[in-house]
Amino acid sequence: MEMPEFIEARRPRWQTLETLLDKAEGRGLRALELEEARSLGRLYRAVSSDLLWVRARSGSADVSEYLNDLVGRAYALTYPGERPRLADMWGFVARGFPALLRQEWRMYAASLLLFLAGLGFGYLGMWADPDAAPYLVPTEHLSLDPLRRAADEAAGEGASVEQQAQFTTFLFTHNIQVAFLAFALGITAGVGTAIMLFSNGLMLGALAQVYTAKGMAGWFWAWILPHGIPEITAICIAGAAGFVIARGQVAPKGLPRGMALRQEAVGAVRLLFGTLALFVLAGFIEGTISQIHPPKLSVAFKVSFALVVGAGVYAYLGSDWIRAGRRAAAR
Repeated sequence: MEMPEFIEARRPRWQTLETLLDKAEGRGLRALELEEARSLGRLYRAVSSDLLWVRARSGSADVSEYLNDLVGRAYALTYPGERPRLADMWGFVARGFPALLRQEWRMYAASLLLFLAGLGFGYLGMWADPDAAPYLVPTEHLSLDPLRRAADEAAGEGASVEQQAQFTTFLFTHNIQVAFLAFALGITAGVGTAIMLFSNGLMLGALAQVYTAKGMAGWFWAWILPHGIPEITAICIAGAAGFVIARGQVAPKGLPRGMALRQEAVGAVRLLFGTLALFVLAGFIEGTISQIHPPKLSVAFKVSFALVVGAGVYAYLGSDWIRAGRRAAAR
């Protein structure tokens, strides 16, 4: 059969399937009569065969695209898949995410070391050359004097509740953007991810030295650590996800790079998804404990609180190591 003759012969059933799909997509499958639902299944299989026939004979690209669209729409209605359940999401957060992080601990370690290297470089850079502040210290902190800020907070003259809420929202969204960017830059073979991690550590280290030089190191870390431990951990995990993407490019393990990249992307996206719980925790702390400064909350209390939070975060992330150790002991 020639292509024009084939198209003319099959066109009626293609149009019938399209009409049924429009009805089902617009009003739901329940809107179809029983015979229409049966026809939808039969036509889906028949049009799938037509699509294979057209492709095998290198038919018109327009016809092939049209049939492919019909088959795709019918497949989506026929096999919608299961909706994600709350229990499945909780299972991933409680067990799957820590297990996945254990598998990728080397990537996380590399990510954390890059961040800490940036922090150390920023601290030493500001100590050696305080005039480098415009290049190292975050812009919003250049005009803030640490002693003046601490005095204003102690006197109750700091930022208003509304300003603190706005600042907290800004930081929360900014840090999530940093995490997603660190993940996305994995496509640069990990170079962009490494730069992102190092530069964020650098700015934190430079700011820490500014406060330390004024004798405000304790005040600074009491401000940063309560929310900073879960927040920095989440950013470094996002960086680890970026390095997993990079691994698919750099070390495809004998697979075509495109296939290796797709395989690695599955685990990388799951790692990134797991950081959302940590960001929510950090955002909650950042809007409460972190914004309450001495004398309302002492430095000792806030640092102790930060250590408890950090212990809880890493106990959660290390839970799969604990379970694996128990299984090994049992064996």
